[in-house]
Amino acid sequence: MGTLLNAAAIVMGSLLGRLMQGRLPDHLSRQGIQLIGLFIFLIGVKMAIGPSQPLVVLFSLIIGSILGGTWRIEDRLEALSRRLEQRFAAGQGIGQGFITGTLLFCVGPLAIMGSLQDGLRQGITLLANKALLDGLSSVALSSSLGVGVALSAAPVLVYQEGITLLAGFLNQLLVPAAVSDMTAVGGVLIVAMGLNMLGMTRFKVADLLPGLFVALALSAAWHRSF
Repeated sequence: MGTLLNAAAIVMGSLLGRLMQGRLPDHLSRQGIQLIGLFIFLIGVKMAIGPSQPLVVLFSLIIGSILGGTWRIEDRLEALSRRLEQRFAAGQGIGQGFITGTLLFCVGPLAIMGSLQDGLRQGITLLANKALLDGLSSVALSSSLGVGVALSAAPVLVYQEGITLLAGFLNQLLVPAAVSDMTAVGGVLIVAMGLNMLGMTRFKVADLLPGLFVALALSAAWHRSF
């Protein structure tokens, strides 16, 4: 139920933000996107500089980028967003909103720990808090990036419900050190996403997503060895 609440908050916030879209002058809309990019950048920095093992983070990003580039995750997501745009929202440019929302709402400790808490029947407090944060964020994102933000609720459902269903198994792997390493990797991804929104870089951020799961494996191996 926690993930369903989370997804509903993203959709409702996105619809509210969509109502606000187009009501501001172009220069204010551009400034809004830049401010959101800066805010996302700061969130990523805070996550990335938390307690973690730097070598695990580095190798997770390197291996993740190789896997993501081989599988062409970013290209496939963009192709999917174009197909959705052609079918449901012609001319509204949903791609950036979909990818930005997906990365922002799926990456982070609340998504992982909240889904585990829900799956282990310990309540939905963490996911309820995440739903509030994501709902507010989706208002701001969709007002600048469009209706694509609402579609990011679908990956959130799949990702978080998957963790919830596998909670008993994953709870053995997601020790605090592993969560810290995954959070740091996620923080780097969000920093890159913020820099993209600021127009400073052109990282294929989605291609780095496998690094999150590589971090889980490397962290387990590292902390067993040392």
